[in-house]
Amino acid sequence: MNTTISISTEIRDKIKEFGHKGETYEVILERLYDSAKERQLYDLLMDENDCITLKEAKKKLAK
Repeated sequence: MNTTISISTEIRDKIKEFGHKGETYEVILERLYDSAKERQLYDLLMDENDCITLKEAKKKLAK
């Protein structure tokens, strides 16, 4: 089932910049979505907040 979304011409043109000749907006948006999900996962896994170094962890284990 298809649906229609309303976007400005400006946004449509920006989305088009990510496409290749002959691609549909669905294909372009799916690729952008997949890329965003990968980046989100990377950011989550690489977040250093509340982390300690291996050296600090070894010191805690040694106590």
